[in-house]
Amino acid sequence: MDFSARKPAMLQLLKEMVETESPTYDKEAVDQMGALMIREAKKLGAEIEIHPHKEFGNNIVARWGKGEDGILLIGHIDTVFPLGTIEMQPFYEKYGKVFGPGALDMKSGLVIMLTAIAALKERDEMPNRPITMLFNTDEEMGSYESRALIEDEAKKHALTLVFEPCEYLEGTLHTWRKGTGKFTIRVQGKAAHSGGAHKKGLNAIEELSHQIVKIQQLTDYEEGTTINIGAMYGGRAINIVPAYAEAEGDIRLTNLKEYVRVQNFICSLKSVKKEAFISVWCILNRPPMPFNKLLEKTFKKAEKLAEAEGIKIRAGGSGSASDANFVAYLNVPVLDGLGTIGEDFHTENEYFLLDSFISRAELTATLLRDW
Repeated sequence: MDFSARKPAMLQLLKEMVETESPTYDKEAVDQMGALMIREAKKLGAEIEIHPHKEFGNNIVARWGKGEDGILLIGHIDTVFPLGTIEMQPFYEKYGKVFGPGALDMKSGLVIMLTAIAALKERDEMPNRPITMLFNTDEEMGSYESRALIEDEAKKHALTLVFEPCEYLEGTLHTWRKGTGKFTIRVQGKAAHSGGAHKKGLNAIEELSHQIVKIQQLTDYEEGTTINIGAMYGGRAINIVPAYAEAEGDIRLTNLKEYVRVQNFICSLKSVKKEAFISVWCILNRPPMPFNKLLEKTFKKAEKLAEAEGIKIRAGGSGSASDANFVAYLNVPVLDGLGTIGEDFHTENEYFLLDSFISRAELTATLLRDW
């Protein structure tokens, strides 16, 4: 299945998507992107369901056909880039690379999803099984509001395909991912003048620093567990003993046993200075997605179907997480990283390789038709 002739139309649609900026926390902007997705899915004959949300954009489900053993395609329409980024980072293609905020993560994946359906319909090769697309709107913030919908849809389908970008230029599909968690530590001390009454104060930043050193030591590279304190806040001026300090951290892990270890440690922290008050909050966002027997079987089937079309794919993994983690936790077959191949996502240098735009669309159409 040759998609080369579709390249101009794919790039034109992607340009419109990238220029329709959709930062997660701007509901109006994300809903404009959602309207674009509804328009394109309806062109292809989909039945549309809108799942409204007050804070984030409305989640959208597009369906082709009814019945059992369907295939679910998942893509998020939100990005990390604030409105106005497009003025500084315009969409463009140069030397076989395509640039633009959200072009790699993951609006090119959305175009791939739609293009695969368009090609199958034009060739009269749509499968008899139902095809469903889920466009969610809060993935970049953890998919807290869309998780239930994702899990509900995944349970109804025989296979889920997730169109997150491939983070490595080798082009591997993501058959495993680390789980993610996050935590917050808050310390209440006592304010005082740093010169005239230093002894009366209780430095919350100092106390927090002791706790941070303890927590960072939870990192265990052999187990695949990493802890990262990503932000600290506290104090008002250098001549005031700070009464309050706070730190936020990220947890990455390969198994749930490690999360229990980390959570138990964080939640049992004791203050070094007796008068200091510590409060903690710790949560697992996405469970780990291990390369178990089910995912190995799923990949091998995909590999066989791809080879029949002259497409080579490889299995790999990532320290980042995606909505595929939720699906894998349900023991539902899933393949991830079906989006374009590129680098530097979430930065001003985000780009993908144009050739992967075509090859991933060919792979997607093959999986939908032959699974």
